[in-house]
Amino acid sequence: MSVGSLGIEIVVVFFLALFLLHRYGDFRKQHPLVLFGTLLSWYLCFLIVFTLPLDVSTVSCPTPKACHMPWSYIPDGILPGFWRVVYWTSQCLTWLLLPFMQSYARSGGFSISGKIKTALIENAIYYGTYLLIFSSLLIYVAVHPKWQLTWRDLQTIGIAAANTWGLFLLVLLLGYGLVEIPRSYWNSSRHGYLLAKTYFKVAKLATERADAEENMEDTMQEVANSSDAIGYSHPLRKCIDTILKKCPREIQDKMQRRNVEDGEDDNTHTIYPSKRSLTKLHKQVINASQRQRQTLVQWDILLEEAFHLEDVQRNLTSPSQQFVRSFNSCQSPSWPSRCLYTPTVEWYWECVLRTWCYRLMALLLSLLSGAVVWSECTFFSAKPVLSLFAVLIQIAERDHNYLYIEMACFVTIFFLCVCIYSTVFRIRVFNYYYLVPHHQTDAYSLQFSGMLFCRLTPPLCLNFLGLIHMDSTISHQQRIQTAYTSIMGSMRLLPFIADGFYIYYPMLVLLLCIATFCSLGTHCLNLLGFTQFMSQSNDLTSDLVDEGKELIKRERRRRQRREDGQNWKQVSACLFFFESLSDHR
Repeated sequence: MSVGSLGIEIVVVFFLALFLLHRYGDFRKQHPLVLFGTLLSWYLCFLIVFTLPLDVSTVSCPTPKACHMPWSYIPDGILPGFWRVVYWTSQCLTWLLLPFMQSYARSGGFSISGKIKTALIENAIYYGTYLLIFSSLLIYVAVHPKWQLTWRDLQTIGIAAANTWGLFLLVLLLGYGLVEIPRSYWNSSRHGYLLAKTYFKVAKLATERADAEENMEDTMQEVANSSDAIGYSHPLRKCIDTILKKCPREIQDKMQRRNVEDGEDDNTHTIYPSKRSLTKLHKQVINASQRQRQTLVQWDILLEEAFHLEDVQRNLTSPSQQFVRSFNSCQSPSWPSRCLYTPTVEWYWECVLRTWCYRLMALLLSLLSGAVVWSECTFFSAKPVLSLFAVLIQIAERDHNYLYIEMACFVTIFFLCVCIYSTVFRIRVFNYYYLVPHHQTDAYSLQFSGMLFCRLTPPLCLNFLGLIHMDSTISHQQRIQTAYTSIMGSMRLLPFIADGFYIYYPMLVLLLCIATFCSLGTHCLNLLGFTQFMSQSNDLTSDLVDEGKELIKRERRRRQRREDGQNWKQVSACLFFFESLSDHR
């Protein structure tokens, strides 16, 4: 295969990143640079993760003559250049380009130059802080008598600093994901729990939806006041027109009717808004519109989920063993689905098999999480080897089973990525950062996720190499290093990081897993006033579950009336057709 396996991975990973971006972003409405920056950052991170097993198997066979050449063997000189391009491109994205593009996307400026100016001002403090730290380090190195650093050493220090910051965040996310992912599968097998949590989410989302609509109304009132104050002959009228284009269609039509009725030369308004206030209003309109769209889409998705869970609950006692839905799906299923996923098959899956499959999946993921926690706490021990993943890789190396090496590495690093990346997708920081599916994620959140991926992936890969004892800095073994480790440089230059932080800090994942298992974060958020779903014995949770159930009943009656009306229209049309046909005869 030679480099064919690398080429296949490059293509497959690209389509994976493109699929995720299509799910969360909007190709038609969002700026091409935003989409390109997010796609490139996700693509590079996924490419690092999926290519690392090939690097490990290539190192296990240093030369084709020394052993049986693996099917995915990559010749010397290709991977080092590949890693340099991928790593430094991702670092330029996360530390330079994406922060600037974030500020540019959030800016309420009316021109490209205005948005660039706003982005530079907002990032001046951000970049100034890093410049101050970097200058202090250079001064320290210059005056220190024992340090004679080269450009390569400075690169290594910069890489170590970035990886240290990433490892700090990596352990926090990993400790959450190792527990929450198996638990989410287990809870998904509990139908009563899942339905109660859905009712709880409906009640919370109803409040968010009302707040978003109220915020939208207040914002539209400000837009109306500004539009009334600035006539068509005013120099700032172009700014008002730009703001109106970001408003819902009904608001635009309403503003046009008001302007026609009031006349173009209405000079009753003497207080004109400034361009700075219009810039702020423009940003406010963008945020309000995005938030309202997100809540409306999430509301429709949550209603479908609640209706489906109620249908499952009703069909559990069905004697016919055929799944009956309350409402017809908005999208007609394809013919393979109609032929294979029949009502009988759906009943057996939803009412019988789904519970046991999810429980089995939760058990397997729990065992894998336990292996990761054990290895994170013991991977520094080279003699005896206590890391489970290192033991498996060393056994496969002795047998020259390169396919097994690649599969074991792929499963391990893929599980670590799922634990970390899924946490990134679940995080919600108020309304500033929130990844929403169905093309509803805003530009700021998309680029912020790209920044997180680029900062988390390199330390994740180094941590994985430490787990399997492929990093001599941690395992203290004399062996050929992977091409990825050679690009990172020797961390021995900073012994307090290599022998201290990189080894002992990952042990904190055990405490974080215990805290996540005991739901300490949920309890703390509840104490701070951020309502979270807890056991139904909790009074607040029980009240919200009851409220959500009533909301679902109301929406069910409303949808039933709408479907009855549509059915009656169809029946009336058929009767009219037959009557006209009989009259013609």
